Amino acid sequence: MDVLVPLLQLLVLLLTLPLHLLALLGCWQPLCKTYFPYLMAVLTRKSNHKMESKKRELFSQIEGLMGASGKVALLELGCGTGANFQFYPAGCRVTCLDPNPHFEKFLTKSMAENRHLQYEQFVVAPGEDMRQLADGSMDVVVCTLVLCSVQSPRKVLQEVQRVLRPGGVLFFWEHVAEPQGSWARMWQQIVEPTWKHIGDGCCLTRETWKDLEKARFSEIQMERQPCLFKWLPVGPHIMGKAVK
Repeated sequence: MDVLVPLLQLLVLLLTLPLHLLALLGCWQPLCKTYFPYLMAVLTRKSNHKMESKKRELFSQIEGLMGASGKVALLELGCGTGANFQFYPAGCRVTCLDPNPHFEKFLTKSMAENRHLQYEQFVVAPGEDMRQLADGSMDVVVCTLVLCSVQSPRKVLQEVQRVLRPGGVLFFWEHVAEPQGSWARMWQQIVEPTWKHIGDGCCLTRETWKDLEKARFSEIQMERQPCLFKWLPVGPHIMGKAVK
Protein backbone atom coordinates (compact mmCIF):
# COMPACT_ATOMS: atom_id res chain seq x y z
CA MET A 1 0.00 0.00 0.00
CA ASP A 2 2.87 2.39 0.86
CA VAL A 3 4.44 1.79 -2.54
CA LEU A 4 1.18 2.46 -4.37
CA VAL A 5 0.57 5.90 -2.84
CA PRO A 6 3.41 7.88 -4.52
CA LEU A 7 2.78 6.16 -7.86
CA LEU A 8 -0.92 6.97 -7.80
CA GLN A 9 -0.20 10.50 -6.56
CA LEU A 10 1.97 10.96 -9.66
CA LEU A 11 -0.82 9.64 -11.88
CA VAL A 12 -3.34 12.10 -10.38
CA LEU A 13 -0.79 14.90 -10.75
CA LEU A 14 -0.35 14.09 -14.46
CA LEU A 15 -4.11 14.01 -14.99
CA THR A 16 -4.43 17.44 -13.34
CA LEU A 17 -1.18 18.88 -14.68
CA PRO A 18 -2.64 22.23 -15.87
CA LEU A 19 -3.88 22.96 -12.33
CA HIS A 20 -0.45 22.25 -10.82
CA LEU A 21 1.30 24.35 -13.47
CA LEU A 22 -1.02 27.28 -12.70
CA ALA A 23 -0.24 26.86 -8.99
CA LEU A 24 3.51 26.74 -9.71
CA LEU A 25 3.27 29.96 -11.75
CA GLY A 26 1.31 31.70 -8.96
CA CYS A 27 -1.83 32.02 -11.07
CA TRP A 28 -4.04 29.49 -9.32
CA GLN A 29 -4.26 31.00 -5.83
CA PRO A 30 -5.88 34.32 -6.85
CA LEU A 31 -8.34 32.39 -9.05
CA CYS A 32 -9.13 29.96 -6.22
CA LYS A 33 -9.71 32.79 -3.71
CA THR A 34 -12.29 34.23 -6.10
CA TYR A 35 -14.25 31.07 -6.99
CA PHE A 36 -13.99 29.28 -3.63
CA PRO A 37 -16.73 31.32 -1.88
CA TYR A 38 -19.18 30.34 -4.64
CA LEU A 39 -18.26 26.66 -4.24
CA MET A 40 -18.68 26.91 -0.46
CA ALA A 41 -22.06 28.62 -0.84
CA VAL A 42 -23.32 25.53 -2.69
CA LEU A 43 -21.71 22.94 -0.39
CA THR A 44 -22.73 24.64 2.86
CA ARG A 45 -26.38 24.73 1.78
CA LYS A 46 -26.23 20.98 1.19
CA SER A 47 -24.37 20.26 4.43
CA ASN A 48 -26.76 22.45 6.46
CA HIS A 49 -29.67 20.42 5.11
CA LYS A 50 -28.01 17.19 6.28
CA MET A 51 -26.71 18.59 9.58
CA GLU A 52 -29.55 20.89 10.63
CA SER A 53 -30.65 18.98 13.72
CA LYS A 54 -27.08 18.36 14.91
CA LYS A 55 -26.09 22.01 14.44
CA ARG A 56 -29.19 23.24 16.24
CA GLU A 57 -28.42 20.91 19.14
CA LEU A 58 -24.78 22.05 19.30
CA PHE A 59 -25.36 25.80 19.02
CA SER A 60 -28.39 25.82 21.33
CA GLN A 61 -25.83 25.57 24.15
CA ILE A 62 -24.72 29.15 23.43
CA GLU A 63 -27.79 30.48 25.27
CA GLY A 64 -26.43 29.04 28.50
CA LEU A 65 -23.37 31.29 28.19
CA MET A 66 -25.34 34.54 28.12
CA GLY A 67 -25.07 36.67 31.23
CA ALA A 68 -27.58 39.05 32.72
CA SER A 69 -27.28 41.26 29.65
CA GLY A 70 -28.66 38.49 27.45
CA LYS A 71 -25.71 39.03 25.08
CA VAL A 72 -22.79 36.85 24.07
CA ALA A 73 -19.65 37.87 22.17
CA LEU A 74 -19.16 35.26 19.44
CA LEU A 75 -16.23 34.90 17.07
CA GLU A 76 -16.77 32.77 13.98
CA LEU A 77 -13.36 31.56 12.85
CA GLY A 78 -13.14 30.95 9.10
CA CYS A 79 -16.66 32.29 8.81
CA GLY A 80 -16.99 31.60 5.08
CA THR A 81 -20.47 32.42 3.80
CA GLY A 82 -22.08 32.69 7.25
CA ALA A 83 -23.78 29.31 6.94
CA ASN A 84 -23.99 28.91 10.72
CA PHE A 85 -25.77 32.21 11.42
CA GLN A 86 -29.26 30.72 11.21
CA PHE A 87 -28.43 28.36 14.11
CA TYR A 88 -27.21 31.02 16.56
CA PRO A 89 -29.64 32.24 19.24
CA ALA A 90 -30.75 35.87 19.46
CA GLY A 91 -28.39 38.03 21.49
CA CYS A 92 -25.17 37.00 19.73
CA ARG A 93 -22.77 39.80 18.84
CA VAL A 94 -20.95 38.21 15.94
CA THR A 95 -17.39 38.96 14.84
CA CYS A 96 -16.35 37.20 11.64
CA LEU A 97 -12.77 36.29 10.76
CA ASP A 98 -11.55 34.86 7.48
CA PRO A 99 -8.35 35.25 5.43
CA ASN A 100 -10.37 35.48 2.19
CA PRO A 101 -11.90 38.96 1.65
CA HIS A 102 -14.14 37.61 -1.14
CA PHE A 103 -16.45 36.10 1.48
CA GLU A 104 -17.63 39.52 2.69
CA LYS A 105 -20.51 39.92 0.22
CA PHE A 106 -21.81 36.48 1.20
CA LEU A 107 -21.59 37.48 4.87
CA THR A 108 -23.54 40.67 4.20
CA LYS A 109 -26.30 38.61 2.59
CA SER A 110 -26.33 36.10 5.48
CA MET A 111 -26.53 38.87 8.06
CA ALA A 112 -29.45 40.48 6.20
CA GLU A 113 -31.25 37.12 6.41
CA ASN A 114 -30.53 36.73 10.15
CA ARG A 115 -31.67 39.96 11.80
CA HIS A 116 -31.75 38.32 15.23
CA LEU A 117 -27.94 38.67 15.34
CA GLN A 118 -25.82 41.76 15.90
CA TYR A 119 -23.01 41.99 13.36
CA GLU A 120 -19.84 43.51 14.87
CA GLN A 121 -17.10 43.35 12.24
CA PHE A 122 -15.42 41.31 9.52
CA VAL A 123 -11.71 40.80 10.20
CA VAL A 124 -9.57 39.69 7.26
CA ALA A 125 -6.82 37.65 8.91
CA PRO A 126 -5.61 34.06 9.32
CA GLY A 127 -6.61 32.12 12.41
CA GLU A 128 -2.96 31.87 13.45
CA ASP A 129 -2.74 35.65 13.91
CA MET A 130 -5.81 37.28 15.46
CA ARG A 131 -3.94 40.24 16.94
CA GLN A 132 -6.86 42.55 16.09
CA LEU A 133 -8.91 40.78 18.78
CA ALA A 134 -8.20 41.45 22.46
CA ASP A 135 -7.33 38.80 25.04
CA GLY A 136 -10.39 37.30 26.75
CA SER A 137 -12.78 39.30 24.56
CA MET A 138 -14.96 36.39 23.38
CA ASP A 139 -17.49 34.23 25.19
CA VAL A 140 -17.75 31.80 22.28
CA VAL A 141 -15.59 30.80 19.30
CA VAL A 142 -17.11 28.74 16.49
CA CYS A 143 -14.90 26.75 14.14
CA THR A 144 -16.55 24.62 11.44
CA LEU A 145 -14.62 23.04 8.56
CA VAL A 146 -11.68 25.36 9.20
CA LEU A 147 -8.84 23.47 10.90
CA CYS A 148 -8.40 21.33 7.79
CA SER A 149 -7.09 24.29 5.80
CA VAL A 150 -5.09 26.44 8.24
CA GLN A 151 -1.30 26.40 8.19
CA SER A 152 -1.01 25.40 11.86
CA PRO A 153 -3.96 24.00 13.86
CA ARG A 154 -1.81 24.24 17.01
CA LYS A 155 -1.27 28.00 16.59
CA VAL A 156 -4.94 28.58 15.76
CA LEU A 157 -6.03 26.81 18.94
CA GLN A 158 -3.51 28.85 20.94
CA GLU A 159 -5.12 32.01 19.55
CA VAL A 160 -8.58 30.63 20.35
CA GLN A 161 -7.45 30.09 23.94
CA ARG A 162 -6.13 33.66 24.06
CA VAL A 163 -9.29 35.41 22.83
CA LEU A 164 -11.68 33.28 24.91
CA ARG A 165 -12.57 34.47 28.40
CA PRO A 166 -12.13 31.97 31.26
CA GLY A 167 -15.02 29.53 30.99
CA GLY A 168 -15.54 30.47 27.34
CA VAL A 169 -16.35 27.72 24.85
CA LEU A 170 -15.05 26.64 21.45
CA PHE A 171 -17.72 24.86 19.38
CA PHE A 172 -16.26 22.82 16.53
CA TRP A 173 -17.24 20.62 13.60
CA GLU A 174 -14.36 19.38 11.47
CA HIS A 175 -13.67 16.66 8.95
CA VAL A 176 -10.73 14.41 9.81
CA ALA A 177 -8.62 11.61 8.40
CA GLU A 178 -9.96 8.14 7.73
CA PRO A 179 -8.61 5.33 9.97
CA GLN A 180 -4.92 4.57 9.53
CA GLY A 181 -4.29 1.61 7.21
CA SER A 182 -7.71 1.74 5.55
CA TRP A 183 -8.26 1.96 1.78
CA ALA A 184 -10.16 5.19 2.35
CA ARG A 185 -7.09 6.68 4.07
CA MET A 186 -4.91 5.61 1.15
CA TRP A 187 -7.31 7.33 -1.28
CA GLN A 188 -7.08 10.51 0.80
CA GLN A 189 -3.28 10.38 0.66
CA ILE A 190 -3.37 9.92 -3.11
CA VAL A 191 -5.61 12.89 -3.92
CA GLU A 192 -4.49 15.25 -1.12
CA PRO A 193 -1.74 17.12 -3.06
CA THR A 194 -4.27 17.97 -5.80
CA TRP A 195 -7.20 18.48 -3.41
CA LYS A 196 -5.24 21.16 -1.51
CA HIS A 197 -5.35 23.33 -4.64
CA ILE A 198 -9.03 22.66 -5.33
CA GLY A 199 -10.08 23.16 -1.69
CA ASP A 200 -8.05 26.30 -0.92
CA GLY A 201 -5.50 24.50 1.25
CA CYS A 202 -7.80 21.79 2.61
CA CYS A 203 -5.86 18.81 4.03
CA LEU A 204 -7.66 15.46 4.00
CA THR A 205 -5.44 13.52 6.40
CA ARG A 206 -5.39 15.74 9.48
CA GLU A 207 -6.02 14.06 12.82
CA THR A 208 -7.58 17.19 14.30
CA TRP A 209 -8.90 15.45 17.42
CA LYS A 210 -5.27 15.10 18.55
CA ASP A 211 -4.68 18.86 18.21
CA LEU A 212 -7.79 19.55 20.31
CA GLU A 213 -6.70 17.07 22.98
CA LYS A 214 -3.26 18.70 23.20
CA ALA A 215 -4.60 22.26 23.39
CA ARG A 216 -5.04 22.29 27.19
CA PHE A 217 -8.76 22.95 27.34
CA SER A 218 -10.24 22.18 30.75
CA GLU A 219 -12.97 20.01 29.22
CA ILE A 220 -13.61 18.50 25.78
CA GLN A 221 -16.78 16.79 24.56
CA MET A 222 -16.52 15.20 21.15
CA GLU A 223 -18.50 12.81 18.96
CA ARG A 224 -17.55 11.20 15.68
CA GLN A 225 -19.84 11.34 12.65
CA PRO A 226 -19.78 9.65 9.23
CA CYS A 227 -18.80 11.46 6.05
CA LEU A 228 -21.59 13.66 4.65
CA PHE A 229 -20.83 13.34 0.94
CA LYS A 230 -19.66 9.94 -0.25
CA TRP A 231 -18.60 11.43 -3.61
CA LEU A 232 -16.00 13.68 -1.94
CA PRO A 233 -12.68 12.43 -0.51
CA VAL A 234 -13.27 14.14 2.86
CA GLY A 235 -13.50 11.67 5.70
CA PRO A 236 -15.58 11.39 8.87
CA HIS A 237 -16.31 14.42 11.05
CA ILE A 238 -15.86 15.32 14.70
CA MET A 239 -18.31 17.64 16.48
CA GLY A 240 -18.32 19.00 20.00
CA LYS A 241 -17.12 21.68 22.35
CA ALA A 242 -14.01 22.57 24.33
CA VAL A 243 -14.09 24.74 27.46
CA LYS A 244 -11.28 27.13 28.39
